Order: sequence, then C-alpha cells, then structure tokens
Amino acid sequence: MIYREAGDFKTSYQSDAQTFPIKLDRIGYFITLFVAVLVVPFVINDYMANAILMPFLIYAIAALGLNILTGYCGQVSLGTGGFMAVGAFACYKLMTAFPDVSILIHVLLSGVVTAIVGVLFGLPSLRIKGFYLAVATLAAQFFLVWLFNKVPWFYNNSASGMINAPERTVFGFAVTGPGASAAAQYLICLAFVIVLALIARNLTRGAFGRRWMAIRDMDIAAEIIGVNPLKAKLTAFAVSSFYIGIAGALFFAVYLGAAEAGDAFGITKSFLVLFMVIIGGLGSIFGSFAGAAFLVVLPVVLKVVGADWMGWPDDLVAHLQLIIVGALIMAFLILEPHGLAQLWRVTKEKLRLWPFPH
Repeated sequence: MIYREAGDFKTSYQSDAQTFPIKLDRIGYFITLFVAVLVVPFVINDYMANAILMPFLIYAIAALGLNILTGYCGQVSLGTGGFMAVGAFACYKLMTAFPDVSILIHVLLSGVVTAIVGVLFGLPSLRIKGFYLAVATLAAQFFLVWLFNKVPWFYNNSASGMINAPERTVFGFAVTGPGASAAAQYLICLAFVIVLALIARNLTRGAFGRRWMAIRDMDIAAEIIGVNPLKAKLTAFAVSSFYIGIAGALFFAVYLGAAEAGDAFGITKSFLVLFMVIIGGLGSIFGSFAGAAFLVVLPVVLKVVGADWMGWPDDLVAHLQLIIVGALIMAFLILEPHGLAQLWRVTKEKLRLWPFPH
C-alpha cells in the first residue's frame, strides 16, 4: 500500500515531468546512489571490483551508447567492439603523447575521437537500413580491428602489438598501472556512469530523443513532419559512439591495463553488448543497466555454482553460459521483446494495484 501516487501532488510542469514521479522511486534511487558512492568503496575488494563492479559499470556505458543508436533511433549496429577499440587506442595515444594531462581528459577526448569515427561509419545509414546497415557496421568492426593490428603507429611500434596503460593518478590515487587502487578505479567508472546516464536520460526525453524515436518508428513520416533524417541519424551515431568510446577507454586504461585489439575488442564484444541491450530492453535506460548486470553476473554465478560447488569442468560451464544466454535471447525476442525493463515495469504496475484485483 506504500507504492502509490496518492498524496504525491505535482505543482509544476518540472515536477510532473521528472524522471522518478513516484516518491518511493526517488527514495530508492538516492539510497542506491548513497550506497554506491559512500558505502561500496569502503568494503570493496579486488575480486569484487574486477569480477563484477567495474565490468558492470563499463559495459553499462557501452550498452547505453548502443541503446541510444539501436533502441531509440532504430539503427542496427554490430560494430560496438570496433568503436570500443577506437576509444581504447585513442586513450593510449593521448596518454603517451600528453603524460601531464589528467586521464579524465584523455577518456573524454577518446569519446570525442570515437564520435567522429562513428559519424563517418554512420554515413551509410542515410542510404541503407536494417540488415544492410548491420552488415555495414560489421564491416567497420573488422576494418577497425584490422587497422589497429596492422598499423604499428597505433601501438607505438611495440614488438608484441599490445598497448599498456601508463601509471596515472586522480586526486593522488592511482587508477592505472600495477599499483592502482580498486576503490579509486571503481569510483572513476562510477562517476562516468552517473554523469553519462543523466545525460542519456535527458537526451532521450528531449528533442533529440523525439527525433530519434520518430526515425525509428517511421522514417518517411518523420521526414514529412519536419525531422531531418541526416541530422537525426548522424547525431545518434555521434552520441552512441561517444559513449562507446568512453567505455572502450575505461575498459583498456582502468580495467584491463593492457590490451590487444583482436583479443579485447573482437566481434564477440560487439555481440555481448548487443545481447545486453536485447535482454535488458531496447529503448530503455534502465534496460541498459539491467542487461549489463545480468550478463556480467551470470558467468560469476555459473562459475561459483557449477565449477566451485558442483565440480563441473570449466569448458562445460562456459558452454552452459552460451546455452543460457542464447535461450534467453530467443525467449525475450518471442515472449517479451522489451526485455527486463518491461518486466520491471509490469511488476511495478502490479505492485501499485496490489492487493486489489485487476
């Protein structure tokens, strides 16, 4: 009986259009934020950070970017891994060329570089769409990985072809290199997630979001009513690539510390982020977080239950993970195309009506 709008009056347009109109939702959001910022950093350990928290935060940024492009604008992309590689290698070149500049600036500039590259590869979306656009972005994926593997300038002529993040600090705490603090790395990723999620929420609820959704639903009708397809699609590619580039930079510099384009940013990375968006829910900010959390936690749970408790071999656990993910994708596409976000919305609606029949 506490999850109700009764007594929660709106006295302005601003309060009526707020992200969390129900008071209980706002309280839950601030409690979650409080725990994430002021509790988790003091109880975190290396395993928790490297196995769950940092991958979740970084993949959530990538899923947000892909959801803006695919979920809100309707432009299918299979090049997420390649664009993450652009962000990673741009961050590496900036860190080695400008060692006195803060890594926060490097990560943001890596997102800008990736946005420019994303716009270039988004130009075909003005002529093609659907399956053909997916193939074009898949070609971008292979081309970018090939480029970073074959041109020595990108990895500073290293004999191994790998890039290694130099040691950097933020406010005196090491965030890259062997002496990095898990709490500091977590807080850096969390700060980017909070800011980018708020920006994405406002973008998708504003004029840009309406243009993107109009193009997604019916591009011809959108053009007739005054939506510029060129501007709408290219801005979606730019914003999406900016987010994915930041995710790639954080994935390389803060999480991995060292990377090789083919191994760290191959086609499997593109499919992984796409599966996060599908399972979490297309066209949903919450769905990006839900899908990222699910696919990050699933391997950990399977390892603990299957390998540690049941004694199953590691290859069996890995194959079981692929079977579960594949089955869930088919189930969601058939039974609930809007993913976990829609299930959460339905649950909240039932909670609001409980215990009355409906």
